Amino acid sequence: MIPFNKPTVVGTELKFIKQSIESCNLCGNNSFSKLCEKWMEKKFNCQKVQLTPSCTASLEMAAILIKITHGDEVIMPSFTFVSTSNAFVLRGARIVFVDIRKDTMNIDETKIEPAITKFTRAIVPMHYAGVSCEMDIIMEIAKRYNLFVIEDAAQSIMSTYKGKFLGTIGHIGCYSFHETKNYSSGGEGGAILINDVSLINRSEIICEKGTNRTKFLHGQIDKYTWCDIGSSYLLSDIQAAYLWAQLKQANKINNRRLFLWKQYYNKLQPLVDAGCIVLGKIPKDLKSNAHIFYIKFKEIKKRTEFAYYMKSNGILTAFHYVALHTSYAGMQFGRFHGKDENTTFESECLVRLPIFYNMTDNEQETVIDNVKVFFANVIN
Repeated sequence: MIPFNKPTVVGTELKFIKQSIESCNLCGNNSFSKLCEKWMEKKFNCQKVQLTPSCTASLEMAAILIKITHGDEVIMPSFTFVSTSNAFVLRGARIVFVDIRKDTMNIDETKIEPAITKFTRAIVPMHYAGVSCEMDIIMEIAKRYNLFVIEDAAQSIMSTYKGKFLGTIGHIGCYSFHETKNYSSGGEGGAILINDVSLINRSEIICEKGTNRTKFLHGQIDKYTWCDIGSSYLLSDIQAAYLWAQLKQANKINNRRLFLWKQYYNKLQPLVDAGCIVLGKIPKDLKSNAHIFYIKFKEIKKRTEFAYYMKSNGILTAFHYVALHTSYAGMQFGRFHGKDENTTFESECLVRLPIFYNMTDNEQETVIDNVKVFFANVIN
């Protein structure tokens, strides 16, 4: 059986976990957390990075930081994970979903401005598959209407837009270190990137349960107290130790995934030429981290047949999100602005192929061979 995903393992995780255990400092904001945060701040040229228990937690922190409240509206694509919406719904916001582009599966930047109302507070672009949304246009719209931009970059660490790392362009960026992502902190995990310096002090308070404990730890005050709303948004140092092992080999992991992605792309190109499938597009000036490799069919029936065929041959594939505006909660907590031209149809025709750091060349060749066999009758 070839799984859809295996968590990244580089071989030094246990070494650093052992060091963390021996330090007797296992809670968040300790040595390995600081190593990871400083690495990302330097690598991505970011003002402030804080590790969190998940990207969901990072998004929730972002909603608190920009003071989302009841009656506010937040614009985002309907093709995204539920956490993108939930984080703002929890603060009382109403979600305004807009359509996606079919070439990148990202939010259609031309649909954002018409969806803005006097209640709009933020835009949340989600960079699907590690491919950037059109951030210049989105940031220009946000500036014109005085809106916050929260980048859901859960899938996009190491990806860039015109030379800038995703997660560092908006006011706030959110990463995921879930076991399905390119880099993992041992199952769950995330990070929040604070790019607006005016938000840094409050972010430290929010992640420390609403206290000014960070100032206390830095010796700036002699005791700490409750001074704002917040929650427990710190990642344990054991998980940070696991992540540190992978960040130290970040380029190696990234290069391997890019190699696998390009192999898929090149070897499946004859199926594109034959009109059997459509592959995702990476626009000029963008660099992807090869988080996902997906193919799209012309109809959902063919996708279902394909998934069944691959599973029967020992290969697990995966669909992705059901359009949020079509869900029960989506209809309750949000609305779709404009016409759904691409979101539902394109999402129902997409299937993801296995791609993970520890995937062998033979495993990938087996996947490619089976894809070709499935379409053999169509081509011939």
